[in-house]
Amino acid sequence: MSEMITADLVDLDLSADTKEAAARALAERMVARGRVTDLEGFLADVAAREAQMPTGLDGGIGIPHCRSEHVTEPTLAFGRSTAGIDFGAADGPADLIFLIAAPAGADDAHLTILSSLARQLMNTGFTDALRSVADPSSAAALIRGEDARSADSPDPEGAERSEGPAGSEDSVAAPAAASAGAATGTTAAEPERPFRIVAVTSCPTGIAHTYMAAESLENAGRDAGVEITVETQGSAGFTRLDPAVIAAADGVIFAHDVPVREKDRFAGKPTVDTGVKAAINRPAELITEVRGKAERGEATAAASPGTPVERGGEAGEGYGTKLRKWLMSGVSYMVPFVAAGGLLIALGFAIGGYEINEAPSVMDHFVWTQADSWGALLFQIGGVAFGFLVPVLAGYIAYGMADRPGLVPGFVGGAISLTINAGFLGGLAAGLIAGGVVIAIQKVRIPAALRGIMPVVVIPLISAAVVGFLMFVVIGKPIAEAQKGMTDWLNGLSGANAVLLGALLGLMMCFDLGGPVNKVAYTFATAGIAVASPSDSAMKIMAAVMAAGMVPPLAMALATTVRGKLFNRTERENGKAAWVLGASFISEGAIPFAAADPLRVIPASMVGGAVTGALSMAFGATLRAPHGGIFVVPLIGNPLLYLVAIAAGVCVTTALVIVLKGLRKAAPAGPGAGGGASAQAPENKQPVAA
Repeated sequence: MSEMITADLVDLDLSADTKEAAARALAERMVARGRVTDLEGFLADVAAREAQMPTGLDGGIGIPHCRSEHVTEPTLAFGRSTAGIDFGAADGPADLIFLIAAPAGADDAHLTILSSLARQLMNTGFTDALRSVADPSSAAALIRGEDARSADSPDPEGAERSEGPAGSEDSVAAPAAASAGAATGTTAAEPERPFRIVAVTSCPTGIAHTYMAAESLENAGRDAGVEITVETQGSAGFTRLDPAVIAAADGVIFAHDVPVREKDRFAGKPTVDTGVKAAINRPAELITEVRGKAERGEATAAASPGTPVERGGEAGEGYGTKLRKWLMSGVSYMVPFVAAGGLLIALGFAIGGYEINEAPSVMDHFVWTQADSWGALLFQIGGVAFGFLVPVLAGYIAYGMADRPGLVPGFVGGAISLTINAGFLGGLAAGLIAGGVVIAIQKVRIPAALRGIMPVVVIPLISAAVVGFLMFVVIGKPIAEAQKGMTDWLNGLSGANAVLLGALLGLMMCFDLGGPVNKVAYTFATAGIAVASPSDSAMKIMAAVMAAGMVPPLAMALATTVRGKLFNRTERENGKAAWVLGASFISEGAIPFAAADPLRVIPASMVGGAVTGALSMAFGATLRAPHGGIFVVPLIGNPLLYLVAIAAGVCVTTALVIVLKGLRKAAPAGPGAGGGASAQAPENKQPVAA
């Protein structure tokens, strides 16, 4: 690490009081050294990585990091804070802050050096030495490894092992040899062999947390008398564990925030699946958990622990959190079908008129020169796409719960829901039931000889039969009645009730800007128009939802235009893109502003969204398309008043944001505020939205 950190990249008296300010102070040193070419662009990349998951670690460590095109060479800056800075760690603020900057195309050698630093951070001797070092030159030398012996490592072999990423040939050689020896040894020695674990660690950038988790697991394994071999799937690629090591393992730990690559290699073993920070903060608990599963014979590596929903989750998540993720899994896969089918249907109406739904099949009648035929074609293609909505919703809810084995019963249950007119409510129920049935089947202990046919034959057969029985015979009719009741209620809404519903939907659309609450409101609206002849009330709801969803990004774009001094340079650039995103009904265009200043942006957006939703309903605007923004205005009923409703909400949100930010700007400036930095410092004092 001879050129990665130097004395002028060390600040032993870091005075920043927020993580954003700390990153800026350290990044400015990198800019001064020519290691970073664009300060704001680099800090935006750091903030984006921080938004994925806080980078604070137990033990008083903050390790913000990212790969960025604005970095010329791998660089490390170190800061020591007396007061401590909150980086989101469970045990409190961090006093040791490492800012790691890697180029977008960093080579393996540099990433190996970065991974070595990450492993050193798990050594209390190393961190204690950094807390007591007296001058920047000594701190830089210690981090480079020139004074590594003074850190009094509890593991004399640790430095040698940390020369390469865990999972390399050197790091797994000893455990692999032990595994091979145990496999070929005498039966008398077999009961004496230690418990064996294989683990995989990975994080979104693959620079720091991946290797810190590996080091933490290995240290905990030694303390517990357990053989643990770790494969790090980092930015520098990964070296696969020897199949013999995996075969000899008694359990598996997946500590990851991105999908584990080639996960099938670990099928059939007791498995703990969690986020990467859990392996850093509580490795001993994970080892105890996997040993307990092995003692109970829970071979679950190919089942629920690897589900898509759980890949980025933390252990111990509540049922409510998991349920929300399962439902969002289905919604996220359904939305493209909604957009494609709905827009095609809307275009069919626009070209062929409102009686196009009565046109004969284009298989029987299609005239190339007639607009009605083209309208009928688009309408009928859209209708076919809409026919997939409920099966896809149910199928991918089950997929989120039980991975690929859940797809068959989920799709079957969703299709049955359409058959019995249970609609979206039936699809939700079918997806949850299908996932639960598959998970229950997977928990049954079966002979090893039958495991190969379970995912292909047994699970699809049994789960589809059970879900079909429940949907047809047990719960289908009650759900269908509930669906009909809800439809009748919507059709009966008028006057003040409709306006209040519009306001509520507007609040929901702007609460989390594309998150779960936003998607609930959007799904509620699209469910109403996902039929050949939607009711007038359903089309009013769809119009209100889309109008409200356009408000936040358009308002942020307008605010950065009329009062640019209240926003930093990055936000002003985001404001230009927000014009297009808002006009296209992409609420996520306001996320950068909400992440930087959630306490002002989100409430202001919700107020504007409520105003727009209520006005849209009051004006009686209707919409047959589930997406499109201003590009589908010709398909909107009462288009001029609809645009007035959007403009009113945008103006309300813009005014509120400007007032709230102006009040904050009027507060006394903190130390170091002034000049160009004063326009940026306020944003840096806000927490990043979760």
